[in-house]
Amino acid sequence: MDVITTHINADFDSLASMLAAKKLYPGAVLVFPGSTEKNLRDFFIQSSFYVFQTERVRNIDPKAVTRLILVDTRQPGRIGKFREVAGQPGVEIHIYDHHPPSAEDLRGSLEEVREVGATVTLLAKILEERNIALTPEEATIMAVGLYEDTGSFTFSSTTPDDLRAAAFFLSRGANLNIVSSLITRELTADQISLLNELVHSATPHLIRGVEIVVAKASADKYVGDFALLVHKLKDMENINVLFALAQMEDRVYLVARSRVEEVNVGEIAAAFGGGGHATAAAATLRDTDLGEAERRLLDFLEKRIHPIRLARELMTSPVKTVKTHETIAHAGELLTRYNINVLPVMDAGKVAGLISRQVVE
Repeated sequence: MDVITTHINADFDSLASMLAAKKLYPGAVLVFPGSTEKNLRDFFIQSSFYVFQTERVRNIDPKAVTRLILVDTRQPGRIGKFREVAGQPGVEIHIYDHHPPSAEDLRGSLEEVREVGATVTLLAKILEERNIALTPEEATIMAVGLYEDTGSFTFSSTTPDDLRAAAFFLSRGANLNIVSSLITRELTADQISLLNELVHSATPHLIRGVEIVVAKASADKYVGDFALLVHKLKDMENINVLFALAQMEDRVYLVARSRVEEVNVGEIAAAFGGGGHATAAAATLRDTDLGEAERRLLDFLEKRIHPIRLARELMTSPVKTVKTHETIAHAGELLTRYNINVLPVMDAGKVAGLISRQVVE
């Protein structure tokens, strides 16, 4: 049996990639390994224009699986019971993923792995190369996954290949009105309350020269689309590095965003059992509370963040100078001897000006 699956808490890119993989493996069974994100669950409830033939994970006999097709993940900790299937002798693994590598990654006999904006982009290229037909409904759902995972092509992880994939889906009849309606969602009262808490709790921390904002909130029940709220907070406050924590029920959810090279949030989330990209990542923490989670996070950031290069690390020391009464020839000799381009000109112990190699020559 061929099984196509993805990560727990599947999103639209997961669904789009599963659907695209089904076109490559027409005899395979589509199976979600666990829960899906709320917006995806709502889509299944409300959708009437396309019937998705998926099988429940509990109905799959692990011993009957001979080929496992993974999309949008290759981390064994994110595929539920299929982790056991992946470890069975004789099971062939095919992988389609756009996430950066990690030490725990599964290996496949076939791997299509590149850091593009969405996994469905990788599959779109194969579909186009093989001239595989898509219905407008299929093209639309694949486009939804692409638009959502690239932030409608505004995320820094977006690549030219993502735009080419969009053109391919549009050429196959993707309906952008439907795409827009599915990725543009109004906030619920619970989400507005949670976002308000995040705004008021947002606290900047300067760690090794990098300003990082940590925000936290809590809710008595689970509130979906926490990542969407974090994204809105980042844009509202123009935050370069943001770590948001939310206590909901018995878990603490961590969502992180980064616009700077010094902070790879994917690596940081991985240390807390999650994962993602350098610019966007998430993790779920169990057996802890909000305060302890924040302390653990800040302690880890102190150890892990790569500092911004400071002027003192690159400067020439001790400082070479020339006095106002000394000749241009002497200044030129100093510039050549110490292989520097500028000399401070001193007068009675104070800087009177600068003289450069260009001026001397």
